[in-house]
Amino acid sequence: MASKTTFETLIIKGTRINKEQLESILDLKTADGERFRELMREKSYSSLDEVLIHLCQLMDLEFIDNIPANDILTDHVREIPINYSKNHEVLPFKDEKEYMLVLTSNPLNHKAFDDLRVLFGKPIKYLMTSSQRMQDTINRVYEKSTSELEGLDDIEEDDMDLDDPVIDLLEAGDDDAPVIKMVNRLLFRAVKEKTSDIHIEPYEKDMVVRFRVDGVLTDVYKPPKKLQNAITSRIKVMANLNIAEKRLPQDGRIPLKLAGKDIDVRLSTVPTAFGERIVMRLQDRSNVILDLNQLGFSKRSLDLIDDILTKTYGIFLVTGPTGSGKSTTLYSSLSKINTIDKNIITVEDPVEQRIHGIGQIQTNAKIGLTFAKGLKSILRQDPNVIMLGEIRDLETAEIAINASLTGHLVLSTLHTNDSSGVFPRLIDMGCEPFLIATSLLGIVAQRLIRLLCPHCKEPHTPTDLELESLELTRDQIAGTNIHKPVGCNECNGKGYSGRTIIQELLMVSEPIRSLIMQRKDGATIKKVAIEEGMVPFRDHGIQKVLSGLTSIEEILSNTQVEQ
Repeated sequence: MASKTTFETLIIKGTRINKEQLESILDLKTADGERFRELMREKSYSSLDEVLIHLCQLMDLEFIDNIPANDILTDHVREIPINYSKNHEVLPFKDEKEYMLVLTSNPLNHKAFDDLRVLFGKPIKYLMTSSQRMQDTINRVYEKSTSELEGLDDIEEDDMDLDDPVIDLLEAGDDDAPVIKMVNRLLFRAVKEKTSDIHIEPYEKDMVVRFRVDGVLTDVYKPPKKLQNAITSRIKVMANLNIAEKRLPQDGRIPLKLAGKDIDVRLSTVPTAFGERIVMRLQDRSNVILDLNQLGFSKRSLDLIDDILTKTYGIFLVTGPTGSGKSTTLYSSLSKINTIDKNIITVEDPVEQRIHGIGQIQTNAKIGLTFAKGLKSILRQDPNVIMLGEIRDLETAEIAINASLTGHLVLSTLHTNDSSGVFPRLIDMGCEPFLIATSLLGIVAQRLIRLLCPHCKEPHTPTDLELESLELTRDQIAGTNIHKPVGCNECNGKGYSGRTIIQELLMVSEPIRSLIMQRKDGATIKKVAIEEGMVPFRDHGIQKVLSGLTSIEEILSNTQVEQ
């Protein structure tokens, strides 16, 4: 015999209705609620559908268990981002002229229905179904419609003609091969949604296209498996790669022009068990931030970096994980000091952003032009400032240190978790501690965090657990501006839009130099740096939380408490 608890569990697990909302439904009409509760005690349920049918009867709603996904109008679906539809579990079903009929697993999601009412300009009525059916239907419908690639399911690989690459995506005509148009549309959509990376991943029975937006990957499309070879070949042709070589990794670039914008695409392919996996990194050359003041640095850090950049010799390092904005920080620093009286030369792999007035060298391992060899050569070019894309080995590190000691300002990147980790890393490479201590001026360690969407963020009162995690008290947050993510059409239902950095800047002072020469560990050096005024990652992130720029969850997931 099913109990009331079992009934509640079925509803809460099988729909988006929470416990409080369920109670409000049962209490909507006292008599009906009591009668319904009594019915729950007396009746045994074998499936979620039986419970949902009775719940819909109580609410005067229609329940649907067989959703004809192929009959759903794609024009209305395209109006709603897939992330919003999945997060809220709502989907336009039929346009009945006087009202829009919407599928949902939570008829009390009034905010989502208000959004749809404004979007479609008419009243909203609902059809109730289970959470599982909602997600399945959303996946099926968006595969067909959201990416605007209908009709491709019927294309045979033998009918495809892989022409020369289309550089201007908007010039693709109606007679172009369907796969060419499909790839162009994916690139167009990626640029429109401010995607940083496109992932094309083959599996045994299907393939998936995913976009990384603001650091988060989401599924956007599942092309038919039979198109896999054609899609891969098309993209490799655009990047001038060898389409016959499928056993080795390949790297390439695709220069695109889209609506007047110059988009640079860096392409990487690797062979997997089910075909070649492709990742494309997109960079809008017309939208690169080259102003340090706009990147998210604190006022103290900006002043100290300005001071470093006025030096005539020494090394300034930027550290952090892949995709943390290190190159942007370096380019912004170079742009700040790019004056007619300075000779600035860079060695990069690859040259990510071209800056007028700066000599930029692209490394090429195939012909022996490595970072070390390039650096040796440019020292004979009478530079004032040298920028190295990355210090990867002992040879490069030693040449960079010697260049800094002979009157050159050197800027570069290094992969470490924090600023104090640079010193043991260089020592492990084989660099002499006294040379490190003498040459280094300062180290910025940075990471990217998401900014709250300004259109939908809401004020938030932190819980005791959140305050404990941030090591703050109620008194410390009094009068602050803490907000939380919500989700709207402007941010595709994510609650976040754009990114900024959190950072820690370690200045190499005399006490720090002494610790380096004693080969002290990173934790000891960090402790002294904090005593001298360095603000750690988490503290800088907390400042952005208190200012209402990002959420508590974002900081907790991207930083950790220093031991």
